[in-house]
Amino acid sequence: MTDITFDDFMAVDIRVGTITRAEDFPEARKPAIKLWVDFGGEIGEKKSSAQITAHYAPETLVGKQVLGVVNFPPRQIGPVRSEVLILGLHDADGGVVLIGPDQAVRNGERMC
Repeated sequence: MTDITFDDFMAVDIRVGTITRAEDFPEARKPAIKLWVDFGGEIGEKKSSAQITAHYAPETLVGKQVLGVVNFPPRQIGPVRSEVLILGLHDADGGVVLIGPDQAVRNGERMC
């Protein structure tokens, strides 16, 4: 493990957003879901692709708040331009569990 400085940590802009739309992503090489996440007025809505099909279906995600890194450069994933990295953790079987607040907070709030 490599130590980082507080300034290194602060360079990663992690914000909360609410999933406004979710769709299957059949063109992805690994099973994934396309997400549209509202990060509030300053950042707006961003699109992402997430390999979260082990625990989530598109219809269960709308309205869910998640954490995402909003200052990575966009990345092309097949036909989708992913604009944000949605954060999660692997469970014991390797499925991804999304990270989000346990109470509703304002979209765009920065992790502290």
